[in-house]
Amino acid sequence: MLSNLGNLLLFLNIFLSAAIIFSALKYLKISGNLIPKIIYQISTFQSTSIIICFFTLVGAFIISDFTLITVYQNSHTLKPTFYKIAGTWGNHEGSLLLWVIILIIFSFLFLVFTRKHPKEFRLVTIVIQNILIVGFLFFILFNSNPFSALSPTPSEGLGLNPILQDPALAIHPPLLYVGFVGSSIYFSAAMASLITNYSQTSFVSSIKNWVLISWCFQSLGILVGSIWAYYELGWGGFWFWDPVENASLLPWFAMTALFHSLIVFEKRGLFYFWVITLCLLTFILSVTGTFLVRSGILNSVHTFASDPARGIYILLFLTLMIFSSIFLLFKNYKKENYNLNPNSKETFILINNWFMMFYLITVFLGTIYPIFTDVLTENKISVGPPFYNMVIIPIVVIFLLVMAIGPKVKWIKERFTNLKNYLFILMGSTLINLLIIFLFKSYSILSNLIIISALFLIISSLIDAIKSYRSSKIDFSRIISHCSFGFLILFIGLNNNFSIEKDYNIKLGETKNFNNYSIKLQNLVLEDFSNYKAVIGELVINNKNTNQKNILRPEIRIYNNPQTLTYEAAIKSNVIKDYYLTMSNIDRSEYYNIKFQKKPLMIWIWISVVMIVFGGFLRLFQNAKNN
Repeated sequence: MLSNLGNLLLFLNIFLSAAIIFSALKYLKISGNLIPKIIYQISTFQSTSIIICFFTLVGAFIISDFTLITVYQNSHTLKPTFYKIAGTWGNHEGSLLLWVIILIIFSFLFLVFTRKHPKEFRLVTIVIQNILIVGFLFFILFNSNPFSALSPTPSEGLGLNPILQDPALAIHPPLLYVGFVGSSIYFSAAMASLITNYSQTSFVSSIKNWVLISWCFQSLGILVGSIWAYYELGWGGFWFWDPVENASLLPWFAMTALFHSLIVFEKRGLFYFWVITLCLLTFILSVTGTFLVRSGILNSVHTFASDPARGIYILLFLTLMIFSSIFLLFKNYKKENYNLNPNSKETFILINNWFMMFYLITVFLGTIYPIFTDVLTENKISVGPPFYNMVIIPIVVIFLLVMAIGPKVKWIKERFTNLKNYLFILMGSTLINLLIIFLFKSYSILSNLIIISALFLIISSLIDAIKSYRSSKIDFSRIISHCSFGFLILFIGLNNNFSIEKDYNIKLGETKNFNNYSIKLQNLVLEDFSNYKAVIGELVINNKNTNQKNILRPEIRIYNNPQTLTYEAAIKSNVIKDYYLTMSNIDRSEYYNIKFQKKPLMIWIWISVVMIVFGGFLRLFQNAKNN
């Protein structure tokens, strides 16, 4: 029943997309700037039907309808309802259906909220968007169908990977997909701009809010994924340059560069083709990330739904997008004469874009290099934190300085009359860093350069806020985001500089001493839960300086359905530091491997990202109010 309904709705959406494409192309030839109601009606019907289709799949998971292969492979009757629902997109089939929903809804919303723009531009955008929709719908129907039936019907399902049974993983994919798929709308708009020659500065107003929406949700998705990896995977950090992490970061760099370039195009009419290039690049990188993750090419603990055969389809689709984009771009390209003054705001924004492209290229090469090495030499290698830290961190120092100065520079031309002020701020930042070194007796050249540059950005942003407030021209969104980014880098620098990590093999009753701390494995408890058993360690962390004791209880879990062994970290968190402890068993031994970490200011890293995103949403609301 549900299988037939789901497949019917998928075929219906292909038909509706075809109807939109046909109607749009037909009305392109008719004069006037109004889009006929029939296109709005079809688009509304399409959005409604795809939502019904998705909730049909959700319902199948809730009632444990094992007539569907997807439900059988990713759920079981004993799983809590919340995780049954989350299991809808915790697999390849369901996640691709979520992709299509976002594609369709964004297409509908673009149609509704861009009435001020030329009809030809809007219709061509909708045509391209629906071509993308048809492409993904065909992929779902014939390569990744969530409504494929299973016969005979089994009495129980295989269950969802226990690692995915987590509240953070329930919201992480939808957030990330809004970011990924949201970029499709300005990809389509950029293609339409090239086709219709709609290159006025008003073009910015058609896409800037979509860029902000996708950037904000992409940032939140990355944040939630990072927090999940922190407490679930036992890494004990905020970022490990894992290939799948990198795949989510690539379009974020392009989005960030794009948003800042849009400011220049709106104010000065410059960077049109660069804006178009970034629009195209962002969605291409989003699909590239999907291909790398879904194809199984990347070796990552984050990869939970991969299939090389499906990856080939995505690769062909991606190749078609890339070549069509390049063809249109070169066909319509006209040389632009910027005549930029080195001391202008637009120059500083362009430099900001160069930094973003440098980060993007570095991360991209670091991610795909192991793939080529594996293919050419059959040697499996990984590119990890040492490479990225060596290449990126020194550049970040310069980037933060430019980021601090750029917003204060005027359009067209600026004379650096306030250079003395910047020198004072730099001296103040250096003195604060020296005080940190003196108090905590820890020093690292790169970490301290990061701390100094971050303090420079923070202090500059705060001074800018005070001056702007006095003149009643304060840009809250920019100041909040920039200042919070400075705090983010500051906390990362302090975290790296003052973290402690120790690894021991320890048996029951044994104590290990290090620095000013001691760790004792005080007790071991075996407990039964509804769908797993757990060996719970009770470890006492003693700070010898303060004589403060903390009890942490890491777990070794053995799940029944499916049979899986996981290691759950124990975290003691406050505003100053995190105590982070994982425990794993050593086969045929009375010893357990204990990994202890002291991570300063972890909670402030997460809060800083939240504030950065808050600044983005604030700008979005400001734009909506002004429009």
